[in-house]
Amino acid sequence: MTARSIRGAAAATLAGALALTAAACSNPGGSAAGSGGREDSAVVGIAYEPDSLSPLLGYGKDGNSKIFDGLLAFDGSMKLQPALAVALPQVSAEGLTYTYKLRKGVTFSDGKPFSAKDVVFTYRAVLDPKTNNPSRTELDALKDVKAVGEDTVVFTLKYPYAPFAERTVLAIAPEHIAAKQDVNTGAFTTHPVGTGPYVLTDWSHGEKLTFKANPTYWGGAPKVKKFTMAIIKDDDVRATRLRAGDLDGAILPPNLAAGFKNDPARTTYTATTYDYRTVTLPTHHPVTGDTAVRRALDIAVDRQAMVDKILEGGGKPAYGPVPTDSEWFAKGTERRHDLDGAKKILDEAGWKPGPDGVRVKNGVRAEFPLWYLSGDKLRQDHALAYASDAKKAGIAVTTQGGTWEVIEPRMKTDAVLAGGGSPGDPDFDQYLLLKSSLGGDGFNNMARYDNKTVDKALEDGRRTNDTAERRAAYDTVQRELVKNPGYTFLTHIDHLYVVNDRWDGLSTQTEPHDHGLAAGPWWNVERWTPKGAKK
Repeated sequence: MTARSIRGAAAATLAGALALTAAACSNPGGSAAGSGGREDSAVVGIAYEPDSLSPLLGYGKDGNSKIFDGLLAFDGSMKLQPALAVALPQVSAEGLTYTYKLRKGVTFSDGKPFSAKDVVFTYRAVLDPKTNNPSRTELDALKDVKAVGEDTVVFTLKYPYAPFAERTVLAIAPEHIAAKQDVNTGAFTTHPVGTGPYVLTDWSHGEKLTFKANPTYWGGAPKVKKFTMAIIKDDDVRATRLRAGDLDGAILPPNLAAGFKNDPARTTYTATTYDYRTVTLPTHHPVTGDTAVRRALDIAVDRQAMVDKILEGGGKPAYGPVPTDSEWFAKGTERRHDLDGAKKILDEAGWKPGPDGVRVKNGVRAEFPLWYLSGDKLRQDHALAYASDAKKAGIAVTTQGGTWEVIEPRMKTDAVLAGGGSPGDPDFDQYLLLKSSLGGDGFNNMARYDNKTVDKALEDGRRTNDTAERRAAYDTVQRELVKNPGYTFLTHIDHLYVVNDRWDGLSTQTEPHDHGLAAGPWWNVERWTPKGAKK
């Protein structure tokens, strides 16, 4: 999980407000019917846009960036495959050295050659404290990176970090361009040049990103020659534009995707995910900072009802960032729905019902605001259900929609209906979410959770490659969240996409929270072929 993934953006979202009227009226595909029926063009609707398109600031760190490549990439089964590297890395016996041999003959889209120096530049720039990359801590284990000739890169770690190879899907930036600019504000952040299958041709902020196929792509020129992502924040507007033919595909919440179930011209794709919805419980609020309140809310909430009614079965209850079907899930940490138990916890902690049913302790009413992102129906529905369950226990939760610009300054004291999740290693989610030192660091540890036992376990889990030791560490983290939940985890949600049935080659991966831009059936759009076309 990244700081920006909690915020709910596609491929790292800190999206700005969207001008819905303009988005609803514009036609990013340039015709009245999505891609206009062109076999080599596609227009899809996504919910958010990134702040930047620079890998140095976090774009493409989890792969699938389209403009860039990493040393490695995830295939459809989420297994690592060579990309800019010709093979998986050679790892030293002690797990401290990773050596990559690079693919020869690769060029950036401006025609300049790719080499080891670009890899070294990218990683060193990300690790530079002057670079505004909220995910820098994900590379905490990296001590040094150096080039050996033009086609070999050697990474040296401070400690054995088991999932390091998964971190090398990080998109590689061209030194000859990015090194000559301010890393945080230079033109490269919005006019990127990479080695990937597509080249950005236009970015109309709040409206669309348009790409053209890279004819010199080392993996072969894509058959889809023009690919447009329409930025449509509102779920209902996205569904309306899909139905009207303005879009060839879109991500939709379950209730809206259901409207296309019997459409013979469209296919619905369901992706399993690590994507969770959670309520932050800020430690700096007199109510949510009380452990008894946290524990009570943790069992007052009816997670299964949310799965059944909000997700229409497209998901599962969440008890932490790790899904219940993951090999890393700590069995026995499931929390049952127990309203009577929640009331008992509050009674024993001194939170007594007042005349209006809202509990009071030492003159403090058990009430707090809960913010959700405007236009995000799933978050709104989760927030309303959470407030309803809390009310039954005597806790008054006031839900409020807003943009991230409104919500962010309030996160220290106000609860937020947040999202996060990253497939793969448990370190990816839990460290950024729970490490006390990251409290208040942008969208990391939004609740400012502070638990020394958890801090130690998080460090233990990322500083060894011994599976048994790592499992014990992450079991400790999950069991501590039962004793003192800094968040109320609600559901892990499936992602639903509805796409015109005009291409072959579509599939889905196990997806992170960030979806639409980097994930979705278009994760491999460069391999799509028009139906009926010669392979």
